[in-house]
Amino acid sequence: MRLIHWFRRDLRLRDNTALAHALARADVVPVFVLDPAILSRPDTGVPRVAFLCAALAGLDAALHEQGSALVIVHGTPEAALPRLCAATGADGVVFNRDDEPFARTRDRSVAVALAAGGYTGEGFFDQGMLDHDDVQTNEGKPYTVYTPYRKKAEQMLYANPPAIRDSVHRLDGLVHAADLPASEPVPTCESLGFPAPSAQWRVGDETTGRDILRAFASDAIARYATERNTPAADSTSHLSPHLRHGTISARQCLHAALRAHTQPDMRSGAELWISELIWRDFYRQVLYHLPYVEERPAKPAFASLQWENDDALRSAWEGGHTGFPIVDAAMRQMNTLAWMHNRCRMIVANFLCKDLLVDYRHGERYFMLRLMDGDLAANNAGWQWCASTGTDPQPYFRIFNPQSQGEKADPTGAYVRTWVPELATVPDKYIHAPHTMPPLLAQEAGFRIGTDYPLPVVDHATRRDRALAMYRAAAGKTAS
Repeated sequence: MRLIHWFRRDLRLRDNTALAHALARADVVPVFVLDPAILSRPDTGVPRVAFLCAALAGLDAALHEQGSALVIVHGTPEAALPRLCAATGADGVVFNRDDEPFARTRDRSVAVALAAGGYTGEGFFDQGMLDHDDVQTNEGKPYTVYTPYRKKAEQMLYANPPAIRDSVHRLDGLVHAADLPASEPVPTCESLGFPAPSAQWRVGDETTGRDILRAFASDAIARYATERNTPAADSTSHLSPHLRHGTISARQCLHAALRAHTQPDMRSGAELWISELIWRDFYRQVLYHLPYVEERPAKPAFASLQWENDDALRSAWEGGHTGFPIVDAAMRQMNTLAWMHNRCRMIVANFLCKDLLVDYRHGERYFMLRLMDGDLAANNAGWQWCASTGTDPQPYFRIFNPQSQGEKADPTGAYVRTWVPELATVPDKYIHAPHTMPPLLAQEAGFRIGTDYPLPVVDHATRRDRALAMYRAAAGKTAS
């Protein structure tokens, strides 16, 4: 028997559910389809394409080490996969499921096309630790609030963690490279029509992901509970791009965290990191059960929000020139590294929606374009949480003060000075509000507010009142 394994968001050989199932019963042809429908999407950004290309290069190299190769083709999966089945003598296709609305629609079309050619198609759960129906309320319904979901998920994961499906010992079942059809070259950003990637982006592959996980779980996870909200400490895992593209699995992360959990000095950090992994499963199941959130607020009450959408304010936010140092530092970090610290993501999102009164969907789209880890479920839910429009939102009357948020997250200004170097001479006392620095002190520091660094583009107190009025009006309109 021969099967095609259709790689998608599972660009690894280890702990790959569909691949392991295929290798257990058949010879396997490794395939990746470069789908123009994805590459041409308006929210497909260069950083994600760059990470994809690096991951594919690593996967192809790993397959060559096993005597096989990755067969890469351009085209729609509906057309490419039946054609490859015919060319390779495969009986069908296996793949790991994707819960995004586009992917579900595509996979139904692929199933029809395969069946029409007499081929099988079989999908497996692989993207997270728990599937979209594994954690339900006592009434058998999906959760829409995170905390009860987390509590039940933790009980399940600690008591019976999902097994790692190690297919490495069966890799001799991969079809030899000489017996594979011709493949297109491993793509680059340029070959796909995108600009060249930045050398500062931390792209990687399966080997990179395993190395990062190993280092984090043996060291930084011990500090995660105390330092994860301090961006200058850089104590987060940096695994989000690898989880997004599947160069590491959530199960591998869980098992590494559970091993760390046995060490007393790492226990609290491991518990907190596991709860962050659970957020990813929660977001996926929300998107699966409420696919409309991709387009509009999860809470209908706020579908009528009258966003102001000032283009000049939005542009200042995108470029990191708002006059609010923690916001500008975070945006510049993302624009440079294609990654942003998670605490800062909440700060800048809250600021865009509730200080600048810009529709969260503008920010959501900008993140997808600029981040290597852009993931529809997590990105959409995170933005809707900050905009107070989601299933499990921040209440609309909780509006972050960007100055106090900066003071809490970056008390010495180390993070701000890294990404906003024009504030290097500003004393700690004023680093998060340089416009309040006394003129004489500013002169001594050689700093000119409004020239070296912009004045705040809005007054937070005034905008807070306007935001509250905007949300109350929407809520009142629904109530009436």
